[in-house]
Amino acid sequence: MMFYKETNLKETPIGRIPRDWGITKLGNFIEIETGKRAKGGALEKGSVASIGGEHIDDEGNIRWDDMKFIPEDFYKSLKQGKVRLGDVLLVKDGATTGKVAIVKNLKYEKAAVNEHVFIVKGKTGLLNEFLFYFLFSKFGQIQIRTRFHGLIGGIIRNDLETILITHPPLLEQQKITEILSTIDESIQKTNEIIAKTERLKKGLMQELLTKGIGHKEFKNTEIGRIPKDWEVVRLGDVLEICQYGLSIRMNEKGKYPIIRMDELVNGYVIPEITKYVDLDEETFRNFRLEKGDILFNRTNAPDLVGRTGIFLLEGDYVFASYLIRLRPKPTMLDPRFLTFYLVFSEDRLRQLATRAVHQANINATNLKKVKVPRPTIEEQQKIADIIFSFDKKLELERNEKAKLERIKKGVMDLLLTGKIRVKVH
Repeated sequence: MMFYKETNLKETPIGRIPRDWGITKLGNFIEIETGKRAKGGALEKGSVASIGGEHIDDEGNIRWDDMKFIPEDFYKSLKQGKVRLGDVLLVKDGATTGKVAIVKNLKYEKAAVNEHVFIVKGKTGLLNEFLFYFLFSKFGQIQIRTRFHGLIGGIIRNDLETILITHPPLLEQQKITEILSTIDESIQKTNEIIAKTERLKKGLMQELLTKGIGHKEFKNTEIGRIPKDWEVVRLGDVLEICQYGLSIRMNEKGKYPIIRMDELVNGYVIPEITKYVDLDEETFRNFRLEKGDILFNRTNAPDLVGRTGIFLLEGDYVFASYLIRLRPKPTMLDPRFLTFYLVFSEDRLRQLATRAVHQANINATNLKKVKVPRPTIEEQQKIADIIFSFDKKLELERNEKAKLERIKKGVMDLLLTGKIRVKVH
């Protein structure tokens, strides 16, 4: 495909576009439908999928897992809201208002949207794929957000119809969507590699953290069946440090980056820091993180308590009060092995939490009572090395996905406004 930079541009309410492109209100080129659910709400099982806002992800896809259903007879009675291949779905109210997807496949032969989702279809002159990418882009999303109603957002049919969209010739629309679809296919392939690697890692962790490497004899213990020559120890007996984090005002700027729960991702502390603190030297020394320290999220929503991450970053970081720092004795537990075991045991650890309304808590006293396996240090390190190698593979693939998403965003911004154009002849 040949590209060229467009220089003959005109000003419009949504920016500069080619002089030979149109700009129009969506209402001139779309049909809009919405759906509903049967009396009594959606079903947990069935053959007719009921797609709601929770089933549309951040990448423009439909999540078919955890699907809800409607009765077959109710589906037959619907005058609108039935989903077809190529339809554009847009969340019209609720917490995910504005999320948009295009129906690339149907896991179920029959599907309909519920009352929280619009089906949007392009009429003659507007391709559904082009419509999807425009609504997904910043140009569509900004316009959707400026039309929100209510406390948590929501848009009505008329709001959607007043959104302005660029309108290239049909052949150019087709070329633009082909380019963006090719990038999306690469992102999807990367997603599939990530998902497969995550499944392999999960199975491997189950195997290595309960059966070890090369063991033939096993025993039953309070933490389950483990190799006969492994010990079971109280966490408190194998820690050098078990310390609550800093309770201090945080700022957008400051001398020291402070780690919070949001920076514990996939078993690691990530460097995308948003909060900082200023500390005196003594306080900084007491709370400065060292490589190999493990951070445990002790209080939050019940499904977030127990999130764990190992600190492997360079630089001067401290940690916040909702976290507990764990530092194992180096002759007793390898910090990576302990981190992987705590991540593997998150569901069991959450059962220890005390609960109050929507908050759960695991204090340091109870955390120290947690029982963990203790292979030899040499075996711990071998197990940690194997699991860590999968994490390195996942890191590479996630970085590749992030790079593709940046490319897509940049290409989308240029193509949808015609600043870079595709030769169609």
